[in-house]
Amino acid sequence: MDIHYRKAEEAVQLVKSGDRVFIHGSAATPRVLLNKLLERAGELHDVELTSISTYGNIKWDNPQVQDSFYLNSLFVSANVREWANGGHGSYVPVLLSEIPNLFYEGILKLDVAIVHVSPPDQHGYCTLGTSVDAALSAVRCAPVVIAQVNPHMPRVLGDGIIHHSEFTAMVWVDSPLPEVDYGAQTDAVAEKIGSHVAGLIEDGATLQMGIGTIPDAVLKQLTGHKGLGVHTEMFSDGLVPLVEKGVVTNEHKKIRPGKIVSSFILGTRKVYDFADNNPYVSCMDVSFVNDSDVIRRNPKVVAINSAIEVDLTGQICADSIGTYQYSGIGGQMDFMRGASLSAGGKPIIAMPATTKKGISRIVPFLKQGAGVVTTRGHVHYVATEYGVVNLYGRNLEERARLLISIAHPDHRPGLEQAYYDRFKKLYASAK
Repeated sequence: MDIHYRKAEEAVQLVKSGDRVFIHGSAATPRVLLNKLLERAGELHDVELTSISTYGNIKWDNPQVQDSFYLNSLFVSANVREWANGGHGSYVPVLLSEIPNLFYEGILKLDVAIVHVSPPDQHGYCTLGTSVDAALSAVRCAPVVIAQVNPHMPRVLGDGIIHHSEFTAMVWVDSPLPEVDYGAQTDAVAEKIGSHVAGLIEDGATLQMGIGTIPDAVLKQLTGHKGLGVHTEMFSDGLVPLVEKGVVTNEHKKIRPGKIVSSFILGTRKVYDFADNNPYVSCMDVSFVNDSDVIRRNPKVVAINSAIEVDLTGQICADSIGTYQYSGIGGQMDFMRGASLSAGGKPIIAMPATTKKGISRIVPFLKQGAGVVTTRGHVHYVATEYGVVNLYGRNLEERARLLISIAHPDHRPGLEQAYYDRFKKLYASAK
């Protein structure tokens, strides 16, 4: 099999001024190619980069780069927050499930896609590795596709299998993937929340876990469960022990029974090795994985997601701090809605009662400019370290009382005053 690999600096010459360039994300962020592209700052102009989330060191923070490149982010990750919130970047509010349609319909017409793939097998096929999500649609839509080929990228089965002949240029890079150890970040608060949420999960449930320490804390509490399934936007290391112990069997799922279904994987080398050439794992296009009509067909779907703040009526802000874009809509609403429509499903928002600075996450009103990701018409369960409440079918006064009951005790008096100001009733007499 004759494959010609180019140098990185040669491959990125395929990008021209005025191009819109898709950048593969999460653990599959093609850092070498991206940084080589950014080195062309000053030479190029009006190049738009679009991506979901990126990881690793990206050398964007100099004026020349920002004068040549504009970041149009579909989900804002930590390493580009200042760029996305500055004068040379912005954010596209969009459900993760609908991003492929932006490419297919030409709403975001792509000129180039830069992706990160596993090496070709004996038949010449690579995989999109840890992140199929919207990368598959980008490869299908962009007339120029540049592939960073890496022996550290696991060969992940599912939708993201692409023949090397579909790549315009291939660059060999031998570099470890970015790693995130959510389990190591778990603290007593996350463990308490994990315990509350785990108590809602029944045997035979289908799990969706969002990103962060709380989903891993929940998974640690499920070792005594039976017959669990996984249909999730992403998964990390915490899932692996449950597979090894026979807790996760996927036997009750209606959609792809017998397989873990995900759109991307992010964690440490442990989970990347677990997914490598594993027929039990299927990474699929996010327009399928996150389709609420697909999700609802599985039994007892439990969707576990987080929030930045929740107001007393149940509005969930999960993507911004006021007007500052912190992350994105992602797949939260895809799965919150899918779980609520599933037979026996439970959509859950799980979060610490306060920020690390001690500020309450349960508030009378969302900050000015904050985005509502999950509406109060879609919210069901909300969990903090102080308990779990179900807001579904509750009126505004009932919701406020329930949320105050799981707020941090130091902040309850202020919330009780806000309750009185709004409803003209004393909180104590309204219990």
